[in-house]
Amino acid sequence: MFKRSILAAALAASFSTPVVAASASDKELTAIREQIRLMKDAYEARLQALEQRVKQAEATAATAVASAQAAPAAPAQALAQQAVAAPAAAAAPAASNLFNPNISLILGGTMARLSEDPQQYRLQGFRPSGGEVGPGKRGFSLGESELTLAANIDPRFSGQLTFALSGEDTVGVEEAFIQTRGLSNGLNLRAGRFLSSVGYLNGQHAHTWDFVDAPLSYQAFFGGQYKADGVQAKWLAPTDKFIELGMEVSSGASFPGKERNKNGAGAKSVFAHIGDDIGASSSYRAGLSYLRTGAEDASGADNPLAFHGKSSMWIADAIYKWAPNGNATKTNFKLQGEYFRRKENGSLDIADAGVGAYRSSQSGWYLQGVYQFMPSWRAGLRYDRLASGSRELGGDLTLASAPILEAYSPSRSSVMFDYSPSEFSRLRLQLARDKSRPGVVDNQIFLQYIMSLGTHAAHAF
Repeated sequence: MFKRSILAAALAASFSTPVVAASASDKELTAIREQIRLMKDAYEARLQALEQRVKQAEATAATAVASAQAAPAAPAQALAQQAVAAPAAAAAPAASNLFNPNISLILGGTMARLSEDPQQYRLQGFRPSGGEVGPGKRGFSLGESELTLAANIDPRFSGQLTFALSGEDTVGVEEAFIQTRGLSNGLNLRAGRFLSSVGYLNGQHAHTWDFVDAPLSYQAFFGGQYKADGVQAKWLAPTDKFIELGMEVSSGASFPGKERNKNGAGAKSVFAHIGDDIGASSSYRAGLSYLRTGAEDASGADNPLAFHGKSSMWIADAIYKWAPNGNATKTNFKLQGEYFRRKENGSLDIADAGVGAYRSSQSGWYLQGVYQFMPSWRAGLRYDRLASGSRELGGDLTLASAPILEAYSPSRSSVMFDYSPSEFSRLRLQLARDKSRPGVVDNQIFLQYIMSLGTHAAHAF
């Protein structure tokens, strides 16, 4: 179009001034033709440059376009973003931070008032995980802070590193992984250390939870959260309905497994998720996960019940969200729940009691609802319950040698209120009535703050 306009203008000028054209010398005509040629070449170069920029922009946005085609407020679009979006930096525009990582810092703290001594806390009927179990310590405490660095590495890969800084002045690697950016046919790969995608809550960082602590099921079966050191593959089906399939192969060092001095994978997991909108105001997501891992452990002062064998677990999860016309800024409601069932088969090494066969079948679940009744204000209820199920001990082992395994069904009821002045800050009050041990009721009061500094990725659906 630019070239035609130029030629038309030039021709119009030449035909509208016949006197000048007639009197122009051959030298002047040659100069005019040369100017027209230069102008054509310049516009041609600019058009080619613009076309190249468009192609680059389309390639960069390929992952986002494939995963979501509606507005960001739509619930179904949030599901697709969870499935294929890269971590924090991969979802951000590749502009000024192309070679500089986005940095975010989460600061948290808690004040706890507990009616029972937290050092005596245990989940009766379940073998200890050695992880983050219980309400924490009394009084004021610095919660776990998170420092995250994330960026696009190149057009094909992105990376993320998250440090966990505890109140006890220790630093650990929460996540450290690379991830592909929009492979063909809805496939994406992740490698390194990451929060496993089994279940629903496991793949989310603690500062995104709706309650101060993890459900009892996560504490009993994962010791808090299940982290995988390995490879993850996810496939998003090219359908209007959200359908995601995935698998993970990892070392199996996280509870209920244990680090093993062997080649190959120590744990394998598969999962499937499905979700969709229900009208203009509601959406849902449901999932089913299976995890199989092994452990080779030895008893000691820090591990009085050492398990050696195989552990397999099924997890069913579901979440329902409602917001008027999909706008969650003023009012919204969320109902969420998960069911766990674990079977273990192997041997148990009990300190001062010996080694014998061990088999168990245990379960647990939680259900919670959170209602935002006005902007910035929410209220929530949660109920947890575990069932110690069947436990069989062989050899000379008896429940008398491991009283923590005696049958019981721990439970807990919690209520919370929180206030978020902005999307970067939250203040929370939580009251809980914990019955994790027979004949003991722990009345708990928590005050918590969560503050976010820097560029942070959008939270998953």
